[in-house]
Amino acid sequence: MTKTTPKLDRLRQAGVLNAQPGRVQAAWFQPGSFFDANDLVQVKYEMLRHARQDGVTKAEAASLFGLSRPTFYQAEAAFEQGGVAGLLPQPRGPKSAHKLTAEVMGVIESHHRPGAPMQAREMARVVFSQLGLKVHPRSIERAMTRKKKR
Repeated sequence: MTKTTPKLDRLRQAGVLNAQPGRVQAAWFQPGSFFDANDLVQVKYEMLRHARQDGVTKAEAASLFGLSRPTFYQAEAAFEQGGVAGLLPQPRGPKSAHKLTAEVMGVIESHHRPGAPMQAREMARVVFSQLGLKVHPRSIERAMTRKKKR
């Protein structure tokens, strides 16, 4: 078990803590050196650099840095698209209320009456019965709250 340090805490908080730093076998990642096997962004960057500059195969580079070949290809694509910043973790999941299209919001708004609001659970049933689309009641509540703020 590794001792927790402020740097490890920051790496964990940023989502870039390497879960298996002991698998990194590259000689320049030895304890006390400039390179830190706990820093997943640094490990991925050096893996890509090693394959490009030193002429080893992608499989050899991935193995040397304790990562899988699919991880190598994902890192390579992310790096080509966004540079080092592309190696940072990306938020997962939908970026917006993707089910709540204009059509769905139209159905919701047509059944919404100020002063006698329909419950979100009932609105979800109406959307399902009219459009055949399952929408979580909490998504409807958030959409209506956003609409009120405008």
